[in-house]
Amino acid sequence: MNGTPVTARVAGVRDDIITLRLMKDEHGEYYPLIKNEVVYICPERRPSDQRQERLQAEVLRVRHGEADVQVFENTRGVSIGDPVEQTERLLSVALGPGLLGQIYDGLQNPLELIAAQHGFFLPRGLDVEGIDNQHLWAFQPTVKIGARVRAGDPLGKVQERRFTHKIMTPFKLRGELEVTWIQEGSFTVTTPIVRLKDMHGEEHEITMRQFWPVRVPVNRDLLRTGSSERLYPDQPMLTTLRLIDTFFPVAKGGTACIPGPFGAGKTVLQSLISRYSDVDIVVIVACGERAGEVVETITEFPKTPDPKGGTLMDRTVIICNTSSMPVAAREASIYTGITISEYYRQMGYNVLLIADSTSRWAQAMRETSGRLEEIPGEEAFPAYLDSAVRALYERAGLVRTNDGSVGSLTLIGTVSPAGGNFEEPVTQSTLRTVKTFLGLSADRAYKRAYPAVDPLISWSRYLSQLENWFNTHLDPEWVPQVRDMLNLLRQGEEVQQMMQVTGEEGVTLTDYILWQKSQCLDQVYLQQDAFDPVDISTPIQRQRDLFRLLVRCLEGLPALETKEAVRRHFVHLTGLLRNLNYTRQDSPDYQRLWQEIEALSAPHD
Repeated sequence: MNGTPVTARVAGVRDDIITLRLMKDEHGEYYPLIKNEVVYICPERRPSDQRQERLQAEVLRVRHGEADVQVFENTRGVSIGDPVEQTERLLSVALGPGLLGQIYDGLQNPLELIAAQHGFFLPRGLDVEGIDNQHLWAFQPTVKIGARVRAGDPLGKVQERRFTHKIMTPFKLRGELEVTWIQEGSFTVTTPIVRLKDMHGEEHEITMRQFWPVRVPVNRDLLRTGSSERLYPDQPMLTTLRLIDTFFPVAKGGTACIPGPFGAGKTVLQSLISRYSDVDIVVIVACGERAGEVVETITEFPKTPDPKGGTLMDRTVIICNTSSMPVAAREASIYTGITISEYYRQMGYNVLLIADSTSRWAQAMRETSGRLEEIPGEEAFPAYLDSAVRALYERAGLVRTNDGSVGSLTLIGTVSPAGGNFEEPVTQSTLRTVKTFLGLSADRAYKRAYPAVDPLISWSRYLSQLENWFNTHLDPEWVPQVRDMLNLLRQGEEVQQMMQVTGEEGVTLTDYILWQKSQCLDQVYLQQDAFDPVDISTPIQRQRDLFRLLVRCLEGLPALETKEAVRRHFVHLTGLLRNLNYTRQDSPDYQRLWQEIEALSAPHD
């Protein structure tokens, strides 16, 4: 025991749900316990190394004299009567310099550090700091003694990898505070660097580290007091994937979901979005996925070159709770990831959070709800599933911070519906919340189409919302032309369905040309080669030029009298356009191919 008084005892164990019997103080009153408070279960049965295990748990429900808690680790060996310690704090994460490049579990335990100390079979009940307490950071103040500050105001800065990390006034402080003392130099995150005096004359010692409860938005109080301000997303988060940027854009500070069956390419798609999107910080939450997929992520990211310099891990935080880890920690991991994302957004950075997958997160909620014997909703998911999904995605957004800088948090959640059934509750709840839907198709994945996003079922409300940006930066007719091309894809699909019944002979020449146009658009523009160094990433200006050229080719066809002539024309055109996709813009071949394609697009008499 750590000298903390025992305030409760274990009264019952149901897998990772433990019932506590509260104890009474010297006045005969039960020790107070609040919902979402963190407690530690201390099993009296010791492991072989005789270490006192402290199993972290979160209070789910409080009744008179009793409470139900969910334990974030294996509860084997926990017995009736085992002591329980209170912390009087909510489930929180440490925020400060040193987060980037880390690999955490769902409770912000640094997995690499634990593995180095204890081996790869991680023991339970460890209490490890989420941020290194020994590392020295060069702190430079940006305020002077006598300055007046509020929660969220920058006090100074340190250099974290290639980013300027703002040290901010702790978000929990209230009202206006005065800087009474500040020092410059190299310090650990636990060394006091500033003293602030509040309105009541009380002084607070501030370090470079602060704690924040994960289930509460970081900027909740800042928005309420007007220190920060929510903004309307007005520009896209460019991914360099043509299908997404052109047809189904995602706004900076927006929300999107990528549902799809197993093997449809979610992992590859999210990896390339992380690598090439125009964001500063990437946070990946591997929530309940198979251990093999998570291992692939955490081994590849440190070696993957970043187009902005260095490796991708230099600007990434990975939080992983695989399907083999405890259910409760899986449910908490997404909240840990989004809290870290909000922290960097509050510095004015553009942050991308990828949650893979929210289906496993919802299943963890379902298991916990079932053990608490709550009234189930559809498919035994908790009745509050819809509101939980909505509350999660609402934490994304565009924010003007205290110092006037603008930061964004873009949230992309992957969904893994069983059997690819998009009608199941988690997918439907997500679709009612997000503004971009990128539906992956097993059929397109089997045809080796990348990305395997089906344009006939996908949609984006940001296409209209960001129309002014597209008109200004790309083309005044951009959005109408994109809608025309989407309509062409739908018409081509209808013709293809007829041809499956009647064959080519059963459709008119006009319909056949329509189908060939849609096939050319699909193969040349919607699909990219993830293994080609040029085609893997298409900047938005190159997308604009290629899209304009393709529209001219499809609208300005020569006179084609037979289906054989139509077929030959589109085979030739598709080959040239594909070669153009593989060619660098600064090469002579690019200009040659461009001229050949333009010659094909000129109408013939």
